[in-house]
Amino acid sequence: MSDTRKELFADRSDVYGVTADGAEWLASAGTYPRSMLALWSDRPDAPVVLPCGTAFDVVSVPAIFGRRMLDRLWGEGPGSGPVAVFRGRTLLFAAPGTAHRLPSLLRWEEFGRTGAVPPLLCHGAGDAVTVPAPTPFDSRWLVAPDTRHPWLPGPEILLWAAVRAARAAVRISIFPPADQGAKVYDVSRRR
Repeated sequence: MSDTRKELFADRSDVYGVTADGAEWLASAGTYPRSMLALWSDRPDAPVVLPCGTAFDVVSVPAIFGRRMLDRLWGEGPGSGPVAVFRGRTLLFAAPGTAHRLPSLLRWEEFGRTGAVPPLLCHGAGDAVTVPAPTPFDSRWLVAPDTRHPWLPGPEILLWAAVRAARAAVRISIFPPADQGAKVYDVSRRR
């Protein structure tokens, strides 16, 4: 990366979180990484479309459920890889192969059928996603890429986070709901 590009991302990394190494990692997913970096150098607010399946997979979930998953990953789990919010969805960057395996794991856990876990859009090999720009335009990074080789969660970790987030949202009681029309008598005062 040229010195001017490093300076460009160095100035913004304090505010936006995307570092020069993180931008290089994102660009490495594309066919022409240097062209991608040149585009971001000229237009740092430009989101781009990148292919999935080589450098990363992306699991796209509704924003609120994505926040719950992220809370579980950071509060009780190992943390997460890069995470962005783009057009009302949370984009969880995951290890390559996750998009293929995660849906079958959810079916096996039977959370896909109960509706507790909303439909997850899994983008893997052969898919492409719009990646937020290094600077916010209509998107933002919750966990910005900051290294050339960020840690990316696999399907088992994202399954764990989705199940935990769904269980936290659904309160299950072993007691039947109270019958609101029942007549209740106070028997404590009877002889």
